[in-house]
Amino acid sequence: MSDIPATARAAGGSDGKSEIDAGAWLAAIVENSDDAILSKTLDGIITTWNGGASRLFGYSAEEAIGRPVTIVIPEDRLHEEDHILARLRAGERIDHFETVRRRKDGTLIAISLTVSPVRNAAGQILGASKIARDITAQKRAAAQQTLLLKEMRHRVKNLFALATGLVALSARGAKDVGELTRDLTARLMALAAAHQLTLPDVDNEGTAGTATTLFSLLEAIVAPHELADERKRIFVKGTDLAIGGGALTSVALLLHELATNAAKYGALSTPDGRLDVTVSIQDDDALIQWVECGGPTLDRAPDREGFGTALEQASLRGTGGTLVRLWKDAGLTIEIRFRLSRLSQ
Repeated sequence: MSDIPATARAAGGSDGKSEIDAGAWLAAIVENSDDAILSKTLDGIITTWNGGASRLFGYSAEEAIGRPVTIVIPEDRLHEEDHILARLRAGERIDHFETVRRRKDGTLIAISLTVSPVRNAAGQILGASKIARDITAQKRAAAQQTLLLKEMRHRVKNLFALATGLVALSARGAKDVGELTRDLTARLMALAAAHQLTLPDVDNEGTAGTATTLFSLLEAIVAPHELADERKRIFVKGTDLAIGGGALTSVALLLHELATNAAKYGALSTPDGRLDVTVSIQDDDALIQWVECGGPTLDRAPDREGFGTALEQASLRGTGGTLVRLWKDAGLTIEIRFRLSRLSQ
């Protein structure tokens, strides 16, 4: 009984009947682990394969045992196995190595891999044990967090630029400090209201929970950029359409980005600029024509490969939309299409 570890003995027994075989105990732990646990020879041939490995990689134990471990390694990462085997032969342990592996159906998964040498009683290295953990969700969460941080930085930068522009816009028509204060306050409040439309409803599991119309959304977004006098320069016309709660955030974010660009670089950055937005239905699509004129003259399309472009593309993906820019002598024309079925969701 002395060769059975104390941790493998049941409490309260001394006659041997209550003792649990250490090997059976360990085998049960390995087989029922959520992680993929397998072993292989120093030639990379799989010798054991637990239930977690079957669930993670899609191969049954019968399919995997006796085959090279490269069945789960993408071709562009085969060099990793040579490196791992070399380190194992040197007696090294590899902890939490993040990589990508391939399931039986060909899909790729991000995993964290721990590899340890397996030795015999004489200390000779016979092979290796591997523990693989699916970290796809963690990778996705980290990418989302990075995207949100970039979006926050982009929005803060834009808000300061817009606030500066609104000060200049209000100052052009103000006759005194009091009028400037009232006009600027109204613009900033309108900007805050429009910005709020681009944010998810945190009380409704992170999605926009209510529907609105396209005209209401457009008017809220462009309102801060109207002139203080009676001379209107932003026109929204055509066919008003309902926007469902599922599409609202993506559409609002896209239109907010376009209005921000117009206020920073385009027609809304000058007092004589004009913006015409026309909404129509073509077959099964909603077509939005965004036409700017009277803005700064551009010799060529500006370089727009920053985060604003990524934000714009993400918004389009969220609704299955498309966007085309046409740079003309009179100004910028943008054509946006949304599937009507996606817009109303």
